[in-house]
Amino acid sequence: MYAEERQQVILDRARARGRVDVAALAEEFAVTTETIRRDLTVLERHGVLRRVHGGAIPVERIGFEPAVAARDTVMTGEKERIAKAALSLLPEEGTILLDAGTTTARLADVLPPDRELTVVTHSVNIALSLAGRPNLTVMLAGGRLRTRTLATVDAWALQALKDTFVEVAFIATNGLSVERGLTTPDPAEAMVKRAAIGCARRCVLLADHTKVGNDYFARFADLGDIDTLITDSDIDAEVAAELGAAGPTVVTV
Repeated sequence: MYAEERQQVILDRARARGRVDVAALAEEFAVTTETIRRDLTVLERHGVLRRVHGGAIPVERIGFEPAVAARDTVMTGEKERIAKAALSLLPEEGTILLDAGTTTARLADVLPPDRELTVVTHSVNIALSLAGRPNLTVMLAGGRLRTRTLATVDAWALQALKDTFVEVAFIATNGLSVERGLTTPDPAEAMVKRAAIGCARRCVLLADHTKVGNDYFARFADLGDIDTLITDSDIDAEVAAELGAAGPTVVTV
């Protein structure tokens, strides 16, 4: 078994059991405990596990939220395919909203240079990446800045979105399930995401398959609130069908 395969199994075990133990994993895979510790370090750097004494726990079980830099290095190919597929849902003109997230940031990077759009966002890094684009008008919602996600939250951001209407909102999520809908670790960010969905004519969720089946602390939408889910082709076909039956059109790329 290659290291990447072993690490995926370790992550699956952690999510299923709530915790993994170094000694037990070393015995199961017939490798040294040092090898397992290296695996856990890699997974922690990817932002999916958090090391604890003697093992590790999945970040979704403790509400821990990896920083933007950590999340931006994970599933990069899948995120780029999802972002490019989302281009087909852009309006010819008018206003769109880009939620804070690493996949929505990929969409910002590939917005066509010949499309005249107003882009509303509460993501500082997305606003900065678009600031030099002459064909775009960038509207940054103010508020308290969450340094972990570089997103603005709280009353100022909520008031801005309350008075805003957009054609399409492109939404990101930390977790996605049929049972719980769309979830994220932070309640303040959940409120802004809920407001973003509420100000849009259509909502498009951009989420790779690793988000599916994870439930975080704060729920901000039901699957019925989403018009289209764009995900990658590694999603389980039966799970994709269940998600589609709950509301959105599911597009895999």
